[in-house]
Amino acid sequence: MLSSKKDMRFLCYPYMRENGSLVDFEIRTDSLAVRIGQAAGLVEGLPEMRELLLQLTAQAYHLNGSVRGNQAIKQEELDWLSEIYDTYEEQVRDQIQQFLLPQGSPAASALHVARSEAKKSVRALHKVSLEKDVPKLLFDYTHLLANVLFLLAVCVNKQAGVEEIPFSSQSYPKRRRESE
Repeated sequence: MLSSKKDMRFLCYPYMRENGSLVDFEIRTDSLAVRIGQAAGLVEGLPEMRELLLQLTAQAYHLNGSVRGNQAIKQEELDWLSEIYDTYEEQVRDQIQQFLLPQGSPAASALHVARSEAKKSVRALHKVSLEKDVPKLLFDYTHLLANVLFLLAVCVNKQAGVEEIPFSSQSYPKRRRESE
């Protein structure tokens, strides 16, 4: 027989019944961490990338608690992530001059899913900001994280010899060059 004390096996997250948007952000960033961790398990033969993804998984959990608790994402983390962006952007600059279909190796596909989760996290953070003050740095970090995950997906495909597939939208006209 269970004791009268609250049994934690029946509680997956203590804030689940909150009315505000903060819990939605926290659940979304939990999903983001899970997806980055999943990608880390798929980057075979790339130990540096795996280590980076594990660091990003931890950072996603730091982001998760940075609104309700102490702000763990600070300028140093943003600067570090910005350096990661610069490093990987240089490696795939030629491939990312156009919109690409989110496809490729299992690891790259997992990174594209994680990128999408990061974008959803930005949106959830926006909804929180309508209810309480959210530091701009957290928005910058989350946007940048989505972009880094995209670059990592393209890098993983490149390392695996997977060709990127350009996507040309039929919904939005291409921008005309100013010289035209």
